[in-house]
Amino acid sequence: MTIEIAGVMTILFASIILFIKGWIRMDVVAMLVMGILGLTGLITPEEALSGFSNPAVITVWAMFILSAALYQTGVARIISRQLLNFTGTNQLKMVALVMLTSGIMSGFINNIGVAALMLPVVMDLSRATSIAPSRLLIPLVFGCHLGGLTTLIGTPPNLLISYALRAEGHQPFSLFDFTPVGFGAMLGGILFMAFVGRKLLPERDSMIKGHSKDAIPSFYALQERTFSLKVKPSSPLVNKTLAQSRLRAGLGINVLSIIREDNSILDPGPNTTIKAHDKLFVSGRMDAITALQKWRIHDQQQNMDLIKHYLQWDLDIFEAVLAEKSPLENRNLLDKDFSSRLNINLLAVLKGQKTKRTRLREHRFTQADLLLLQGSAAQLEILRKEGSIESFRKIPPKELTARYRLHEVLFILETSAESRTYKKETLEEEIGNSLGLSVLAKIDSDDQPRLIEPYSEVKPGDKLLAKGFIKDLPLISSLKDLEVSEERIAGTQSLESDRVQLAEVVLAPRSLMEGKTLREVNFRKKFGLTVLAIWREGRAHRTHLHNIPLRFGEALLLYGQREKIEQLNNEPDLILLTEKTRKPIRPQKAIISLLIMIGVLVPVVTGLVPLAISAIIGVVAMVLTGCLKMEEAYQSIEWRSVFLIAGMLPLGIAMQKTGAASLLAESILSLLGNTGPYGIIAGLYLITSLTALAIPPPALVVIMSPIALQAAASFDISPQSLMMAVAIAAASTFMSPVSHPANLLIMGPGGYKFKDFVRVGVPFNLVIMIIVLLLLPVFWPV
Repeated sequence: MTIEIAGVMTILFASIILFIKGWIRMDVVAMLVMGILGLTGLITPEEALSGFSNPAVITVWAMFILSAALYQTGVARIISRQLLNFTGTNQLKMVALVMLTSGIMSGFINNIGVAALMLPVVMDLSRATSIAPSRLLIPLVFGCHLGGLTTLIGTPPNLLISYALRAEGHQPFSLFDFTPVGFGAMLGGILFMAFVGRKLLPERDSMIKGHSKDAIPSFYALQERTFSLKVKPSSPLVNKTLAQSRLRAGLGINVLSIIREDNSILDPGPNTTIKAHDKLFVSGRMDAITALQKWRIHDQQQNMDLIKHYLQWDLDIFEAVLAEKSPLENRNLLDKDFSSRLNINLLAVLKGQKTKRTRLREHRFTQADLLLLQGSAAQLEILRKEGSIESFRKIPPKELTARYRLHEVLFILETSAESRTYKKETLEEEIGNSLGLSVLAKIDSDDQPRLIEPYSEVKPGDKLLAKGFIKDLPLISSLKDLEVSEERIAGTQSLESDRVQLAEVVLAPRSLMEGKTLREVNFRKKFGLTVLAIWREGRAHRTHLHNIPLRFGEALLLYGQREKIEQLNNEPDLILLTEKTRKPIRPQKAIISLLIMIGVLVPVVTGLVPLAISAIIGVVAMVLTGCLKMEEAYQSIEWRSVFLIAGMLPLGIAMQKTGAASLLAESILSLLGNTGPYGIIAGLYLITSLTALAIPPPALVVIMSPIALQAAASFDISPQSLMMAVAIAAASTFMSPVSHPANLLIMGPGGYKFKDFVRVGVPFNLVIMIIVLLLLPVFWPV
């Protein structure tokens, strides 16, 4: 093994580890690979940058734009609706037609785009037929994956394989060369799913009931978190607006409706005034409200000297310096919660001359931060050893008041004799979460603060030194004049009207909201809608939603004005899970966009124009004819995929140039060589298919292409046959929800769990593999 081969192999295996572990974004890994290859001289700078001018990369981003134009003008929606009109109520027929429809469209439109387009259509079918979404959505995305196998432009692996063949002097694939094998696999997959696979799909009664329009609240178990508050005439909330009451901002309480003199006010806005005797139907934690009613907050100003006195005691408060390359950097406590893991309280963050003492759970740490932490020295030493902090020191009491002004956010809290006993963590996380509550110490009978051990109890009558949002403390007093009742909402009919409704959405594939909390995106103010629940990992979350980072594929239950919900159709970050209010943006351009797409494909089929050139001309035509705006074109491109492919292509060049591909091929073929040509094809298919569970298909194809070409040359196998097997195996992402964005997209709406994909995907993948291996020698003789 030469030094060059060792260098390429090191980069290859390091990139694979990074892909599997997910420590760094996939596109960043690819850029890192490209940069290191150029710096080390394993390839020339021109070769390192060649990925961005590669025809495959150009074709990929151009097809993203062409797909978006067909979507925006309504062509794809017309095709899907016409085909699905024949489904009826028979589940077998419905599964088959859903897969066939998505498969046909995915041959020419990006898989993720087809899944996003078809998702609301299939959800409407589910509601109309009372068939659980979980019985239809996996067939939908599997149909998308199968359809991508039927044409050269159906999926990026097909394009990359074809251009890899051309680069090595072999005959590349034409537009429909994949069709005989791919379409055969698609038909076989549809038959298997219709007759066998659908019996492996989950069918949960709650989902069937929950996704019928009249029972969405039961699906999200909304009733479990709804109750009523009756406003007494003596309440300080009387004549205040909902915004002034801070019920939502301070306590996380969403007011769903107000009953006033037998009239119902649905989805009351922030400027709605609270009147005496109003009955407020709300969602939130009733146990938290009843607990807060039994708290007594001592006047902070009157007790300020006492609070400062308490800070003179040793309360295990330290100042910590964030370490260089700390795992906390650019993250917050919602991502990295050392509070629950090590029982350490974050009390303040000092950045330059500015001190931040509230909303700390959402603060993203930077290297310039000084952290004020409460915890034992042993616990902070753990943080230091794991590289989160560089050093820490005990803070003198004078600095707590002079430098951090910690006393300004402290108060004395006293639980009443009627309160029940709580664990300290329960008090902070469940009851006082919205108030930003942290308990620093318990005040004993001698009026001295004592540290509370983790998981110790807070008993009735205890007096506590606590930290929280001072401006929201009057809320606790106002709760005493509210009559709390377990009366719950009756159902959808009590929440909806001609102008107010419930709706479900999921994050769109390229949503900028991913990883951000509802508070960070200012969801309520931006959209004028309330998020009542988030469906995540098979269950509904209904409280403290403003602190939950949003994930791709989660379903959000929204409540608000119908016109606001309809406006989400034009929102690129969200997909509305009903097609009834969705309208194409430019339906008058549908015929033009269809003709342009045909004009792109015909010259390619006849061999007159290369695919990349034809696709670029098609993009320009779509923009010039008004089918798509240039801003929409840029937004439609999946830039992560583009940079991933462009960054990994130089690795394929380095593998060929240094001989690393030959070495890997020899190692693999030493295991498969005795099995003959068919065994080699089957072995490479299986290796590629299993590796696709962890490595993105485009990157995997770049890695496997030189190995497959070397194997074809060594054993005199048709390179087209072997390369097509690798492309199909890489694109057959059926076995895991995280192996393709389209799989993640349906996780929330379908209520799926990871094991559902394994149970259905493994046998399905095996069936597709058998069909492909049987058809390949027929159409592409070995």
